[in-house]
Amino acid sequence: MKYDPAVHHRRSIRLRGYDYAQAGAYVVTICVQGRECLFGKIVGAGPCACPDAPSEMRLNAAGMMAQVIWQEMPERYPGVDLDAFVVMPNHVHGIVVLVGLGQAQGPVPTLPDIVRQYKTLTMKRYADGVRHCGWRPFPGRLWQRNYWERVIRDEQELQAVREYIQNNLARWAEDQLNDRGTGTTGARAGTEACPYPYGGGLS
Repeated sequence: MKYDPAVHHRRSIRLRGYDYAQAGAYVVTICVQGRECLFGKIVGAGPCACPDAPSEMRLNAAGMMAQVIWQEMPERYPGVDLDAFVVMPNHVHGIVVLVGLGQAQGPVPTLPDIVRQYKTLTMKRYADGVRHCGWRPFPGRLWQRNYWERVIRDEQELQAVREYIQNNLARWAEDQLNDRGTGTTGARAGTEACPYPYGGGLS
């Protein structure tokens, strides 16, 4: 089908006119296409769990791959630091810190550059896992086309986002991205919208 802007237009969820290369901290959520639970499962969350047992994310090989590639991003982009991060069954949350023009060595990446590279690398590694290691196939593409981000404006907000990420496992049964209340199955095929998890709408 020929490109038709009236049909194929997608609303951007980035801040119009905002410079995503400037120094600062950003929280990012990237969701698996269709919200399929491809990265493992959560044990100890939900109404049937032992109340004294801590929730635990049991990463499968794909989940470990998603975690390692995120941790390697500063090696690819010297102007990038990382803060809190978690791999969930069907999405990742992470805080990215850009150090700014004066401190970075070489070209300064933008936040979209970092997310795009992360998506590309993980999708390639996952596709290799499907071909060679029997990983569960993903539905067309690994990640949803867009992603959610928020500019972290002060230390208080930074701490609140850290706590949100650190406590995400315990809240999985009520998580907006967990359509069935468990971390063991896939969700609605074709679901594209990734609910904004931090409250307050888009930054």
